[in-house]
Amino acid sequence: MKSFTWGAMAALLVATGVQNESRALEIVNPPILEPLVANGTLPPASERVPEHPRVMDFSAPGLRIGRHGGRIESLIRKEKDVKLLTVYGYARLVGFDSEFRLVADILESYEVEDGRVFTFRLRKGHRWSDGQPFTAEDFRFWWEDVATNEKLRPAGPPSTMLVDGKPPRFSVLDAETVRYEWDAPNPDFLARLAGASPLYIYAPAHYLKQFHEAYADPDVLPRKVEAAGYRTWAELFDAVDNLYFANDPDLPSLQPWVNGTRPPNTRFVARRNPYYHRVDPEGRQLPYADELILTVTAGGLIPVKTGAGESNLQSRGLSLKDYVFLREAEERSGYRTYLWTSALGSEVALFFNFNVSDPVWANVIRDVRFRRAMSLAVNRHEINQVLYFGLAKEGADTVSADSPLYRPELASAWSGFDPGQAEQLLDAAGLTRGADGLRRLPDGRPLTVIAETAGEQGAQVDTLLLVKDSWERIGVKLIIKPMQRELLRKRIASGESVLAVWTGLPNAVATRETSPKDLVPYSQYDFQWPSWGAYYESGGHMGTEPDLPEVRRLAELYKLWRAAGSDAARRAAWDEILSIRADQVYSIGTVSASGQPVVVGDGLVNVPKQAVYNWHPGAFFGVYAPDIFWFDR
Repeated sequence: MKSFTWGAMAALLVATGVQNESRALEIVNPPILEPLVANGTLPPASERVPEHPRVMDFSAPGLRIGRHGGRIESLIRKEKDVKLLTVYGYARLVGFDSEFRLVADILESYEVEDGRVFTFRLRKGHRWSDGQPFTAEDFRFWWEDVATNEKLRPAGPPSTMLVDGKPPRFSVLDAETVRYEWDAPNPDFLARLAGASPLYIYAPAHYLKQFHEAYADPDVLPRKVEAAGYRTWAELFDAVDNLYFANDPDLPSLQPWVNGTRPPNTRFVARRNPYYHRVDPEGRQLPYADELILTVTAGGLIPVKTGAGESNLQSRGLSLKDYVFLREAEERSGYRTYLWTSALGSEVALFFNFNVSDPVWANVIRDVRFRRAMSLAVNRHEINQVLYFGLAKEGADTVSADSPLYRPELASAWSGFDPGQAEQLLDAAGLTRGADGLRRLPDGRPLTVIAETAGEQGAQVDTLLLVKDSWERIGVKLIIKPMQRELLRKRIASGESVLAVWTGLPNAVATRETSPKDLVPYSQYDFQWPSWGAYYESGGHMGTEPDLPEVRRLAELYKLWRAAGSDAARRAAWDEILSIRADQVYSIGTVSASGQPVVVGDGLVNVPKQAVYNWHPGAFFGVYAPDIFWFDR
């Protein structure tokens, strides 16, 4: 007997409704595309959307059916942020809706049996942005020719595609239906497909085959490799197979807007995808806005330029400290400022690197007394008052009170400001003061912590300046070292970084059904244990096995959660994971639940006034469907 997740059942019901409704819909062509239809460059709108497009739901309070036209403009910090076209566009096989429920999107429907067999049905007639069919072949190509190709993926398929180290049995049932079958449940699968940075299990085969040795002309491919400056066809293929980064105008897309600007550049213009699969209830092909434009601006200037009216949809680069200034400039510059709720475990979190290459530092960091002391020496109340107008919640990096997993002791664990107890813990750990008042590492070096930060959010450096003062009271010197994000990640992975600064738990409103993957060592990109994360992520082929029993227990609990057959078992795994993390202080939180300013140009409709602002789940604006934002003037 087939069993369905609630998300799958909802998706199937929605898909059925869409089919019945879409048959009666007359698809309305965006006016800007009418000349292209008239001269034969594009087929009529009715031939550009799937037979059963996704009809967007406008029943939520405040949503209004709109009209085509206009351009959404936003500011970004750097060229690589053009990937926000994919994040904000948020076209996914399955995606979260505004209530964070999974629904079919690119897929017409999906079916889940026993948590381990996933059958995906595509929308017949769906096309890539270049007009070529989007079919099961794009899934077959990715699985058989990319994910399992040793030259392209020497480490094997993505970890989400492995259950107990085994890949799925993949099958094509027909041109619009594919199936993935594992021997045991894969509870992470759908959520990863719905991610802000999603797991791609398909690729535009018709385009990418020209770069693949199994399909390309053997006389032409080497010349392409050489012309592009690569050594092998695999390097070239990896460079062009980048749906997420959205920086190649030649690469077909399924997103609502398609980048038409090749880097390097400072202004990226993305135009509507003429083959986009969503429509409004009256048959208008989405997106409403003709263009989404991203302009590169120095991070420190984003609030100023936003306040001057140079952006009509902005959150990136804004923080709560900008709120008063932005409100004061509203009437003059023609916009409104909303305050969305952040869903991070901590706005700024500190991560000591257990896998640091310096053996002395590694032993110090492994001592829980040191980590607890450094947390107790953070004056969260001061951070809240100075940087967040006293509006944030002070505490550890953990789930918020809005999560059903929340317990008050999780937020209060080792997070009160107690310099006296911190000093006692450091003394007990053998980190005593020298004649100059600074504490000493076991080898006699001054206990100087270099905090490395990408500095992309002003709050990180501002927070560190306050932490610097409070840590000096207990004899620890803090040096702040801003750097580029890519360099920071490399230094963490190589063990050069002692302390990295980032945001805390990505999803503080988690439920027992949410994967606890972000809280356990399961990724080489984890700031506090990159080598341990690589070990579990690769099934022991990379990295090193943890030497701390509590960390190994976290990995075991993640496996128990994945294999859990009941809600009670999933909840039990979550509870123990949260308890271990709170007690062991694997990350040092500061404050949470602060507001995120969202600036919306006058006349831009359907942007929520109140909402949750989060990376995953959420994709910032993504779950609120920017393709239905429109201009009423």
